[in-house]
Amino acid sequence: MQEIRLSLPGPSGRVDILNGINVDITAGAKVSLVGPSGSGKTSLLMVMAGLERATSGRIVIDGHDITNLDEDELARFRRERIGIVFQDFHLIPTMTAEENVALPLELAANKMAQRRSVEALDAVGLAHRRNHFPSQLSGGEQQRVALARAFVASPRILLADEPTGNLDQETGGQVMALLLDLHRQNNTTLVLITHDPSLAATCDQRLVMRDGRLQ
Repeated sequence: MQEIRLSLPGPSGRVDILNGINVDITAGAKVSLVGPSGSGKTSLLMVMAGLERATSGRIVIDGHDITNLDEDELARFRRERIGIVFQDFHLIPTMTAEENVALPLELAANKMAQRRSVEALDAVGLAHRRNHFPSQLSGGEQQRVALARAFVASPRILLADEPTGNLDQETGGQVMALLLDLHRQNNTTLVLITHDPSLAATCDQRLVMRDGRLQ
């Protein structure tokens, strides 16, 4: 990422969210993104994912310049190369666990979507819950479904925004251990927003944000 800036409209005019971000991340690395609330961590992740378009700057991910891709091209790029895990799970309540996990592959017209969905759920220990809806699952189970969905398309990059923030300490520890295990098994580049200093210290690279800048 080169000189990434993001400004968004606010009640009193434009607000600068990201202020000249420059960062290189090695393929396969585990990277922590830390900093106080409101420092721009989630916005940076959304720009990396192509879910928020930078005001200026250049973004190259996995050798592909996504800076000027249109919305359809960005959506296809995400489906093929990026997995995202949110703090709030973001499962579709009217879909079963299996259907939620299969969705990225269904959108890509992958004929193996159902089979791979079950395999991904098995990898997180939830194949036996594949026909359950999110409301029938605990918070930890919902986040494991979200992990299965993030990894089902074998992404090159996983972006995780405080994935254990809504879980109790024990469940959060189990989910994080599973996420890190999947990261190792798949050799996926991981960018992880966390407030846990001990977890951040285990990462290959630690990025610290403050006031929209990397320190």
